[in-house]
Amino acid sequence: MSDDELLQQFHTEFLQEIVTTADSEEIYTEEALFEVYSPILSDANEFDESIYAHYKPSSGGIRVDGYCGNPLENHGTLGLIVVDLCMEPVVTTITNTEISSIFKRLSNFLKKALLPSFKDGLEETDPGYGLADLIQANWERTKKIKLFLMTNRSMSSRVEDRATEEFNGRPLLYSVWDLSRVYKLISSGQEREKLTVDFRTLPGGPLRALKAFGDDSSVRVFLAALPGMDLALIYNRWGNRLLEQNVRVFLQARSSVNRGIKNTLKYEPEHFFSFNNGITATAERIETEDTPDGTVINVLDNLQIVNGGQTTASIYAAFMGKFPLDRVFVQMKLSIVKPEEAIDLVPRISRCANSQNKVSAADFSSTHPYHVRIEEFSRRIYAPSKEGSFIDSKWYYERVRGQYRDELAYRTPSGKKKFADEYPKAQTFTKTDLAKYLMCWTDKVYYVNRGAQRNFEEFAKDITAQWEEDDQVFTEYYFRCLVAKKIIFDAAQRTVPAREWYESGGYRSQHVSFVVGKIAHDVQKMGKVVDFSSIWSAQKVSDAFIRALEQSADCVHVVLMSPDTGYRNISEWAKQPGCWERIKKTKVDWDPAFVAELKDKAAEKETLHEAAQDQKILNGIEAQEIVWQEGAEFWNDVYNWMIREGEGSDKDRGIVHTAASMTSRKIPSEKQCIYLLNLMKKLHTIGCPYKLKHRSRRDT
Repeated sequence: MSDDELLQQFHTEFLQEIVTTADSEEIYTEEALFEVYSPILSDANEFDESIYAHYKPSSGGIRVDGYCGNPLENHGTLGLIVVDLCMEPVVTTITNTEISSIFKRLSNFLKKALLPSFKDGLEETDPGYGLADLIQANWERTKKIKLFLMTNRSMSSRVEDRATEEFNGRPLLYSVWDLSRVYKLISSGQEREKLTVDFRTLPGGPLRALKAFGDDSSVRVFLAALPGMDLALIYNRWGNRLLEQNVRVFLQARSSVNRGIKNTLKYEPEHFFSFNNGITATAERIETEDTPDGTVINVLDNLQIVNGGQTTASIYAAFMGKFPLDRVFVQMKLSIVKPEEAIDLVPRISRCANSQNKVSAADFSSTHPYHVRIEEFSRRIYAPSKEGSFIDSKWYYERVRGQYRDELAYRTPSGKKKFADEYPKAQTFTKTDLAKYLMCWTDKVYYVNRGAQRNFEEFAKDITAQWEEDDQVFTEYYFRCLVAKKIIFDAAQRTVPAREWYESGGYRSQHVSFVVGKIAHDVQKMGKVVDFSSIWSAQKVSDAFIRALEQSADCVHVVLMSPDTGYRNISEWAKQPGCWERIKKTKVDWDPAFVAELKDKAAEKETLHEAAQDQKILNGIEAQEIVWQEGAEFWNDVYNWMIREGEGSDKDRGIVHTAASMTSRKIPSEKQCIYLLNLMKKLHTIGCPYKLKHRSRRDT
């Protein structure tokens, strides 16, 4: 197929996804476009969160569809979003004139939002009021403005890049995400655009570096003194994408370490190189040049700062605060890691680089065993057929964004239909979706309203701790409950817009999370449990459950639309623990039919115990299979290496020796095999050259 034909195919599928989203969630198609684009742009690190706030008066050339959270939480950046939807079945073009006109309406909103009279003329429940109030309240501390256009049209080849402008003394940047750009991002096999740093375009020019590796080294390492201004500009362009491989969650500059960095930058910039530990970084590709003054680095692909996030962000904060950085240099240790080795090696470099601090050793990326196990369940477990249907289907967990489209891409028309029947598009969900569904059932449900990425970070902490304590709790029953929670969440998304008090764009997502959270809290308070098995079996919630969702929605609406003193923006109020506390305290007289459907905790406890036992048996059988597939010779090599290097305890060596001596009649027990697989993970981190060729389905 030609490029044009591939783009047309993508457009057809994408438009269908927008229509399906609008139908299933009972929202307008333009809001559906916003919902479909937002996680893609979030993954591309264009913003951390996107909040739908549609405002378009009948006249006046003004429009806004959303924003990117509070500027105070985004290093002083105000992000505004506008959408452009075309329902034509063929790919249509958007011209430079049209783009300018759309951005003009968005900038007109910004101008109006700064006028007190504009806000005063709106209802307080209007999203336009809340956004205008947020802009006014934070304008003095807003340092940069970025306008985003989301469109399913394709930019004309004559469209030029839009240069940075100025608005009220602040830099104004533009970002256009059209159909072609999204298609290239998804079809490239990456979750985001290529991160390329060209030092030749930065103030410091090509970066002088010292080689710190031998000719036979598998990993090339360089040492460099990176100019502070260059680091600030790199972070200004790429943001947290530079830090995504850092195992430590970035902290705001509140600790004594961060305050020390800030004080050095402000008062003794020339001593920064001496006082600061610098950064540890990796890149997948490097372009160097030998000059009379030594080696210089011209270009780096996929630069990652695996240790030094606080240093980087502090320098950026100094840059935004207009501190002089011309005397600031940062020492950088840079390792060049091949893309195929990055998934394994980069987290190890990160953990070792962070070992001087108390950090979690768990890397909760898409390769973490938790995600792999959920994916394996989703490919194996059939859901009961829905009422009126004879087709058994599955719920598709998209561990890496774009997997579902990749599965469809190279199939024949009949193959695509067969795949879509088995995995309906409406039955797909991503990592951030999963985190959203599950966090609604915790006492930290308000994190869902803080944006997909922040919610996922908090979710990751909790799941990592649970996994390390006992991974047997993540069973097939856990997966069925997860799907049931998605079914409940989806039902809540349909319930909220149907209430008589709901207005278009009226904070639907903020309502929905708390609607589910209120039910979860009150059911637990009753000493009961939702019967997730029944929801799984029916693949829908009951009429009584729908009535409970309606009751919960009415309760949530009252609290959400009457924020505490100091919170005038509804979206910001929905992020606060105080909002959740008021919702929890509000009494609801739950429908008796709904209460009658709930399970006793004792019965649920027995179900969980049986599921864990089943999972333990499954893990043991699988581990035994892997140990056998590796073969006695492999385990003999591992055993000899442990003796030679003095690694492992007597118990470790004894169990490895048992595997090295196995025959078809004598195989290590299931418990020993699980021990062996965990031991190999430990040995690998300390340099064992022997790696498992066969892996659990959960680790692949």
